[in-house]
Amino acid sequence: LSEDESKLDVVSGLNLKSSSLPELRRIFTQTINKGIHGLCFSPYVEGQGAGDILTEEQIRRRIDIIQPYTSSIRSFSCTEGNEMIPSIAREKGLKTMVGAWISNDKRRNEQEINELVKLAEEGLVDIATIGNEVLLRKELSAVEIIAYLKEARSRIPDHIPIGYVDAYYQFLEVPGLANHCDVILINCYPFWEGADENYALAYLDQMYNLVQGAAQGKEVIITETGWPSQGQSVQAAQPNEYNAIKYFLNVQHWAKEKQVACYYFSSFDESWKVVQEGEVGTRWGLWDKNERSKYSS
Repeated sequence: LSEDESKLDVVSGLNLKSSSLPELRRIFTQTINKGIHGLCFSPYVEGQGAGDILTEEQIRRRIDIIQPYTSSIRSFSCTEGNEMIPSIAREKGLKTMVGAWISNDKRRNEQEINELVKLAEEGLVDIATIGNEVLLRKELSAVEIIAYLKEARSRIPDHIPIGYVDAYYQFLEVPGLANHCDVILINCYPFWEGADENYALAYLDQMYNLVQGAAQGKEVIITETGWPSQGQSVQAAQPNEYNAIKYFLNVQHWAKEKQVACYYFSSFDESWKVVQEGEVGTRWGLWDKNERSKYSS
């Protein structure tokens, strides 16, 4: 074994290298039937995309599909129908990580935060998030994001933790961010960094440990991680069903062993993302665009 492979074996604790695809599907089914901590919720059905108005019916149908397999769901916006997600999730006994979508649209930012505050006051929010990858998209400065965090903290009930979500390295490059978050919320994608699947979990573990070292003792939650089943490769990272299942299984095992709260990305494939990310951006779901399980045996 190389040094990297030895490290991966220590980190993962799962030996899947000789497993066939049918065997991986069987283990996937066993694992997801036992339940996972969290799922990122993809509400947009085929033909829809960000900005379209969601219906209560589609939210209910999709939450009904994933509810048996997760204890918590993460939503990304509080407008355009997304504000219905927390109450429907709560009806189904799920915990909620509820996000206000923050961008360079200042008017919408205020609408998002106002609606998040309302949902929080109604008892529908377990963790409140202000923004998702705003620094990564270069839409606002860290100073502007911190101002929104301060505003949200002053208005959201004290017992509800708040945080800002971004790629893990933003919390290393902008250390002041952590000061204004109750929980540190990180997106970790070994795939987008071109990691060979055999070493992907070691990459994830390193991402988490780096941020934990800068987290001032606050809980670090992985708000997104996943692996696509199809599309274009990124350096050594190959998107296919075999690698996607292996990564899911390794992440779930690692999160349980390390007692890390982890929201897997994503619940459903999302065709609308083809514009920004190509085909690979559309294939991150555990269920396909027609709401069928992709990996169960």
